[in-house]
Amino acid sequence: MDTTKDLVPNVPGAPDAPDSPGLPGRWLGYTAVLAASVMDLLDSTIANVAAPSIRTSLGGSYADLQWIAASYTLAMAVALLVGGRLGDMFGRKRVLLTGMAGFVLGSMVCAVSQSPSMLISARLVQGAFGAVMIPQCFGIPREIFSPQEAKKAWGIFGPLMGLSAVLGPVVAGVLIHADLFGTGWRMIFGINLPIGLAALAVGWKFLPDVTPAARGVRLDPLGVLLAGAGAFLLVFPLVQGRELGWPGWTLVMLAVSLPVLGVFALHQVRRSRAGLSPLVEPSVFRKRSYVSGVAFAIAFTASMGGMILTLGVFLQVGLGYTALHSALATAPWAVGALFGSAGGAIFMGRLGRKVLHIGLALMGCGVLGLYAVFQTAGAGLTAWQLAAPLVVGGAGMGMIFVPLFDIILGGVEPHEIGSASGTLQAVQQLGMTLGIAALGTVFFNVLGSAAPGGSSAVDAASTTALCTAGLIALAFVLGFFLPRAAHQAPEEAEAPSRAPEPVTV
Repeated sequence: MDTTKDLVPNVPGAPDAPDSPGLPGRWLGYTAVLAASVMDLLDSTIANVAAPSIRTSLGGSYADLQWIAASYTLAMAVALLVGGRLGDMFGRKRVLLTGMAGFVLGSMVCAVSQSPSMLISARLVQGAFGAVMIPQCFGIPREIFSPQEAKKAWGIFGPLMGLSAVLGPVVAGVLIHADLFGTGWRMIFGINLPIGLAALAVGWKFLPDVTPAARGVRLDPLGVLLAGAGAFLLVFPLVQGRELGWPGWTLVMLAVSLPVLGVFALHQVRRSRAGLSPLVEPSVFRKRSYVSGVAFAIAFTASMGGMILTLGVFLQVGLGYTALHSALATAPWAVGALFGSAGGAIFMGRLGRKVLHIGLALMGCGVLGLYAVFQTAGAGLTAWQLAAPLVVGGAGMGMIFVPLFDIILGGVEPHEIGSASGTLQAVQQLGMTLGIAALGTVFFNVLGSAAPGGSSAVDAASTTALCTAGLIALAFVLGFFLPRAAHQAPEEAEAPSRAPEPVTV
């Protein structure tokens, strides 16, 4: 996310008062921004609910289930490095609509996929165009609204995203259960077509054209290539290694990934010294608090990403729940997250980084509570037995979302905010991908060929819960190296920090 100050829109009567008539239809145009954000939020989690149904329909392996989720976040992690800058270069309206069109196209290919590989490829397209689309959703409101109006806009944005987070998995379960027109799981992607086409029409008609803030700036294609190669070399063996029996070349890929990412870092330093615009500002990595924050974000989102995938698969594949039953059973996590995020917003200014530790403690208690339920109830556990630990764990996770970016950015200089926040967004997506890959591998390795209701499914869920608790403990320790207070941004220039996504199971 680009959080640098944007130029005043180059349109007659740019808004300088709450009811300025200079940009007619701007509130209607803002609905296109909201629709884009909702689609991204839904599609980052919706496939987890449908994963077992997709495997039943298309076949494939457990590794394919991991890729269906991980391919989206992996593509987004890499493309986010340039997504915000594209809006600066070519105009946010144009880039938003382009990203939205590509996202809808990718969704339709997902809906008609005939094989796991086709679906995974389409998810890569979704993630890449989502990374082009989403940064514009945080820049456009600062361009089309006055400071007073912007407060109202963000006041609408937050609750709507929270509501989408709570209802998203339930909507997915309902769509799969309803089997509209015999489409089954395909409708969870197909529903993006009417939403996306309507948003494209409204955005094209009502969003104002604004002069690009950085026209003429050149991108760094070599940097994108190096970042993408390093991330792929790291994630691919984690997902496929178990299924392939860990042949030597998978270990070589893991070993090579770090030097490739090191070359990427060196390339960014050289571009910065040459006066060229880097994808990642090297100076931020000389700050211990920011580096600790990056590690914190990876550990936190990895714990979340792995749990999101494995809990849904455990309930459906291991215990025989339907997609709707699974979505309803895990809804307490999302409800807890909604209330926890409100608490995080309230106490962030007063407690600073302490709010992260409180959230992690609650999240850890929730995960350990799940472990206790798995061990005591076994394969006969019910959704009601899951409710209490899910609410507690979700509330803890939600408390971390709102203050996370602002606290990590607390030690960053003003001129570094744009690059530091954009890099942090990419890192949290990479952490999500690593969590899906690593914890998913642990889960499926213990699960083996368990039949629904088998004890090995409970063992797999229990082992994954303990690994998740370990990642939460690591994040707890790293939290002591973060800035004590949150970054204070000028109210009139800054959008709320974007929380890691996805936010629900």
